Amino acid sequence: MIKNRLARWVFGSTFVLTMLVPAMAFAEEAVAELSAGADDWHTYAAKAMAAGLAMGLSALGAGYAQAKIGSAGAGTLAERPEVAIWIITLQALPEIIVLLGFVSAIMIAG
Repeated sequence: MIKNRLARWVFGSTFVLTMLVPAMAFAEEAVAELSAGADDWHTYAAKAMAAGLAMGLSALGAGYAQAKIGSAGAGTLAERPEVAIWIITLQALPEIIVLLGFVSAIMIAG
């Protein structure tokens, strides 16, 4: 459970924006398809913002997670150097979040 109020706000808003912004972009695309004479720049702008938010917020969340894991890992390594491989593994896991954000940004923009 996340106890820090700022962390709860950051992760909660990241989740909500990651779910809502692409949905708004696709809804805008559907509206643009219904009205044949409408300009399509709204759709492209919404997709670009959604892709940027997906990538940026996933990188922000991963950076926050790596900061917490890194500080705890440094303290753990000072006391128990034999767990170094576990700390390195835990430090690399948040990078998957960034990769997923990158893939979702490509899927949204494409």
